Amino acid sequence: MYPVHVESAKRYLVDAAGKPFFVNGDSPWLPIVQLTREEVDQYFEDRRLKGVNTLLVELIEHLFATNAPRNIYGDAPFTTPGDFSTPNEAYFAHADYVINKAAQKGMLVLLTPAYVGYNGGNEGWYQEMSANGTAKLYAYGQYLGNRYKNFDNIVWVDGGDYNVANKALVQALANGIRSVDSKPHTYHAQRGTAAMQFWGTAEPWLTVNDIYTDENSVVASAFGEYNRSSAPFFLIEARYEGSNGATEQTVRMQAYQAVLSGASGHVMGNSSLWELKPGWQQLLNSGGARSLLPLSNLFTSRPWWMLQPDSANTTLTSGVSSGADRAVAARASDGSFAIAYTPTVRTFTIDMSKLAGPKVKAQWVDPSSGTASTVTGSPFPAFGTQGMRPVGNNASGYADWVLVLESTP
Repeated sequence: MYPVHVESAKRYLVDAAGKPFFVNGDSPWLPIVQLTREEVDQYFEDRRLKGVNTLLVELIEHLFATNAPRNIYGDAPFTTPGDFSTPNEAYFAHADYVINKAAQKGMLVLLTPAYVGYNGGNEGWYQEMSANGTAKLYAYGQYLGNRYKNFDNIVWVDGGDYNVANKALVQALANGIRSVDSKPHTYHAQRGTAAMQFWGTAEPWLTVNDIYTDENSVVASAFGEYNRSSAPFFLIEARYEGSNGATEQTVRMQAYQAVLSGASGHVMGNSSLWELKPGWQQLLNSGGARSLLPLSNLFTSRPWWMLQPDSANTTLTSGVSSGADRAVAARASDGSFAIAYTPTVRTFTIDMSKLAGPKVKAQWVDPSSGTASTVTGSPFPAFGTQGMRPVGNNASGYADWVLVLESTP
């Protein structure tokens, strides 16, 4: 399956077999520093069983781990604190183990080589990066590139929660890695800023785009990046489950809104889980996490990469709304199928002529369980308009639903 790579004019990552790679991700951030090897296996196996194929992880951590920047075994990333020219073999050997364990579970690691931190403050490494300078950062990048060039399950994630004031620092690190390791890079900017929105589309190292939103702006951001470039992009972060009142439905909404608006996948987060504090095991089975397998199954069971976002509302013609209540739709380029998502129970209208037909099978899919039921009256003729309305709340007690439309003889 790995490594994944970027191919010209393809809006998705491509795996080693030449197949489109759907990003269905989780953001634990701290397994390299916060978990024992046994706990790493426990966490990764739980996520594998929930359909996760991608993990967002910090290689070195500055603040949030219990003994930051040391890992659970007491190893610091650098033998001289904050000096990027002094990598500690014991620390990186454990990091190797964690990344290899993810590979054994079939998971891609979105790996941050040096998380810069919110506003460049003490949450991340930006101040130390500034003190080290570009030459040391380039050399650190070469060290990482040489160390991990044969690890197939990595996409590099530069930055971290900050639109850096000094871009040369990030460029030095990214280019150092790239000088010996050809795997893709993306950038984690601050909320409200996409990677290529901040850097533009001409940075040689930046080959994968991403969006970082709140619960109200997923669709607008996705449409913007879909129009900006044909580079693959995914939702790297939005509102975490449990944060600012976000529920499992919020997590699902963000994921479906992103994918149906042109993204090649998403990464979810949980505000109580990502720091992996003691007791984290009791948080693994949240509603948002349970929603990941049905989402993966729905998209990967059909040629999802053919979907084109319905940005002009020509397929989903009414009942669209806006913000966190935004219903979204996408249609396969050949009209063979279309998928729509609604965050709430409402009546909306589909232009059936956008499907190839001659008939259209319609199903409601419960995004919390994956259970499907045939829409009353299905199959419909592939012409005219058809009103659709979910019958009530889904199995988790929320009001979000997925409508799947498939052309049939």
